[in-house]
Amino acid sequence: MTDTVTRSINHAQFTIEREVPVAPAVVFQAFADPAVKAEWFGGEEGWEQGESSIDFRVGGREINEGTFHQKMTSRFVATYTDIIDNERLVYTYDMWVNGSHISTSVATWEFETTTVGTKLTLVEFGAHLDGFDTGAQREEGTLGLVDALVRYLVGQA
Repeated sequence: MTDTVTRSINHAQFTIEREVPVAPAVVFQAFADPAVKAEWFGGEEGWEQGESSIDFRVGGREINEGTFHQKMTSRFVATYTDIIDNERLVYTYDMWVNGSHISTSVATWEFETTTVGTKLTLVEFGAHLDGFDTGAQREEGTLGLVDALVRYLVGQA
C-alpha cells in the first residue's frame, strides 16, 4: 500500500475568553464530573456517541469518540497534565477523523473569579497534521464547544 498523503505540520494558537454568572467551582465541576461534562461536551444533533471515558486526575486520560451523521468519526484522546481545583486545567490531546491522526494540541483553561462569576480563558496551541485540519477549523469547532459550555453554565445560574 502506498501512502499518498503529503506530510506537513501547520502550527496555530488561539485564545477564547468568556464570562459566566457562576462560581469557579461550578465551572470546574463541568469538567471534573463525567455526568455533567456529558451534558455539554459533544452530543449535537446527528451525533452518535461511541467510546467515552474520563479519568479526571493528573496523568488521567479522557476519550470521546463519536460519529456525526453516520459519515465522520471523530476521536478525542486527552491526558491531563495539571489540575488545580477551581483554578485551572492543562491537558494535551490528539484528534483523529475517520482513523487519520489530524492534530496534537496543548490546551489550558483558567477560571478567574469576577464580580459577576467567572472569567474563562482557554488558550490552545496545536500542531495540525498533513492538511487534515487547520488552526482556523479547530478554533471554529472549539468555539462551538465553549458556547455549549457557556449555555450549560448560564442554565445553572
